[in-house]
Amino acid sequence: MSSGLIQRKTEATMAAAQMKKKESRSDDEKSDDDRMSDSGDKSMRLTLMEEVLLMGLKDREGYTSFWNDCISSGLRGCILVELALRGRIQLERQQARKRKLLDRKVRCKNDAPTGDVILDEALTHIKKGETEESVQGWIDLLSGETWNPLKLQYQLRNVRERLAKNLVEKGVLTTSKQNFVLFDMTTHPVVNDDVKASLLKRVQDAVLTKWPNDVEKMDRRTLALLYLAHSSDVLENAFQPLSDEDYDTAMRRVRFLLDLNPEEQGLRNSNNELLWAVVGVYLK
Repeated sequence: MSSGLIQRKTEATMAAAQMKKKESRSDDEKSDDDRMSDSGDKSMRLTLMEEVLLMGLKDREGYTSFWNDCISSGLRGCILVELALRGRIQLERQQARKRKLLDRKVRCKNDAPTGDVILDEALTHIKKGETEESVQGWIDLLSGETWNPLKLQYQLRNVRERLAKNLVEKGVLTTSKQNFVLFDMTTHPVVNDDVKASLLKRVQDAVLTKWPNDVEKMDRRTLALLYLAHSSDVLENAFQPLSDEDYDTAMRRVRFLLDLNPEEQGLRNSNNELLWAVVGVYLK
């Protein structure tokens, strides 16, 4: 009887330990969906696409710079990284013969809806694509920059306008019209200055007060935002209010990030492989 009691106690202890281990998964193993559920603030959480667009918008005018020809491609990169952070897509596994990040195909990992129309549309394209594509291939297809007319079906249309409408629904922007002599354009001025100020402060802190001197210690979303905002040519908007000294420090640390080798970083942290593949596309 004593041996049976000891055995039951041992089994109960092991079961409790396994349950505790399961509940205390590391943050790296959680998808963004998990973290949003934990925070309880899922409705007001901005996607990477929305954050990049918000950084690029002129506050009062409500539109991005006419000279910015990078943001369209940059937003498609945001979509891929957001899907990866939410555990929906990943790069195909390495085979015996090692291949570069940009040579590996993007595959659907989990086709559960994200609740975001643009993300779900892109996820459907990736899942049901006639052929598998690399990160570069999907950025081109989602942007509509493909020589093959049979693949224009994969283009995501009116992405900026749809993202702006999402931000209107979240109370960050409003909708207006502006006359440009020859045409009227729908604009989306910022009405919630606190949200944008908080976003810019987070970007500034990432390369100033919270700079860790080790890229592996940086928050994944913030790291992705820095790279994607730079690729979309909107990152400098966050640094304009800084003093000259802080501006120089921020730009020096951004250059440090840009000088990193995406291939090496992808090998060091397999959880971020797709992020580094996207970074590799924009830095090559």
